[in-house]
Amino acid sequence: MYTRRDFGKFALVAMPASLLAQKKINSTIGGVLIGAQSYSFREKPLDGVLQAMIEVGLGECELFSPHIEPKGVSREDLRKWRLTVPPDEIKAIRKKFDDAGINLCAFNLSFNDSFTDEEIDRGFVMAKALGVPVITASATVSSAKRVAPFADKHNMIVAFHGHSDIKDPNQFAKPEAFAQALAMSKKFAINLDIGHFVAANYDPVEYIRANHEHILVLHLKDRKRNEGPNTPWGEGDTPIKQVLQLLKKEKYPMRALIEYEYRGTSDSVTEVKKCFEYCKAALA
Repeated sequence: MYTRRDFGKFALVAMPASLLAQKKINSTIGGVLIGAQSYSFREKPLDGVLQAMIEVGLGECELFSPHIEPKGVSREDLRKWRLTVPPDEIKAIRKKFDDAGINLCAFNLSFNDSFTDEEIDRGFVMAKALGVPVITASATVSSAKRVAPFADKHNMIVAFHGHSDIKDPNQFAKPEAFAQALAMSKKFAINLDIGHFVAANYDPVEYIRANHEHILVLHLKDRKRNEGPNTPWGEGDTPIKQVLQLLKKEKYPMRALIEYEYRGTSDSVTEVKKCFEYCKAALA
């Protein structure tokens, strides 16, 4: 079980000493750590993501693995890249974030049943080269069982990301699925996507309050209930403001990361700016 002290360690470990001594983009609002999943800028290359985050003013980032992986290659070639990419090449990616004043707090690598054991192991090696303490994963319950011994071996937290398909017992959608994962390893935690959780007809405010010691990362988005669509913030059923207010009131040190996924009327930078302004207003 995670304690507030553990969360404090997470916040500190995620930021290298070299960065602590530099000027960092501060996007903490009312004590709540606000950032973005780099998937929000999925149409951009990595350097474009960094520039976008600087422009929006976000200082916390969860790195979407396709932003550093080769594009347009076969599954076998992607596996080969993961197994052979030099650690120094991965460390250079971390340096880009440090130089931009952005804290890289997690690496999003979504393990699935196609991963070999060697590939799973290599994912942890890559995460260590990136200098992050957490891997987030849109994984299946069956693949989580295979990941557990590697999380223990590397002494690294894996936070599982939820979706909304409650009909598939292999998906992390129901609270029971998260409970299954937590029982597999002491290194397992939760990356709660509050929009998907609402689309699955659950209450994220209640769930966060009851399970905050296991939740390291939140993904912020708005969706309608009953597997409804993603919507611009404030037009769906997701209690984004209430969730942020809960984090502020209880001083939960989990990161709240914007994940821009609705169909916007402008470019991703403009839309993420709108989301960030929504967060500021919610925490005012």
